Amino acid sequence: MINPNFNPDFVKPEALSKFASIYVQPVIWNDMDAFSHVNNVVYYRYAESARINYLNELGAFTDEVTTVLAHSSCTYLRPVFFPDTLLIGVRTKKLGNTSIVMEYCYYSQAQQAVVATGDSVLVRLNKEGVDKVAWTEAERNNLLAFEKSVGHTPEL
Repeated sequence: MINPNFNPDFVKPEALSKFASIYVQPVIWNDMDAFSHVNNVVYYRYAESARINYLNELGAFTDEVTTVLAHSSCTYLRPVFFPDTLLIGVRTKKLGNTSIVMEYCYYSQAQQAVVATGDSVLVRLNKEGVDKVAWTEAERNNLLAFEKSVGHTPEL
């Protein structure tokens, strides 16, 4: 699903064709570091926003379940400079019983290229944040249908 704040004439770049969720992230001046490019830590903030958007599109937020970030990584391929807008593709790489491995593809509109990739592992917990909670059959089916809409099948 494309962020509704995006241009309606948007054409998804080939590099993002198998990502059901595209998050639009403008680069702001404050994201820059002393080397005049986006600071490495900022990519994790971008991933967080893209991940929340993905989970929101799935309707994965409830009062009964929470998710915690268990792992996160980013591979930097090219520096990003202000001004730019990143299109961040998010998809499920692997759907576990109580976890999800998500992958990210950061695409620079200014460079017309993939500038970074990343992944994260989320674990579902009860509202108290103590016990793991399995994905329901309905949630699994919803997620798999969302991914299938762009021809992607997560590992199970």
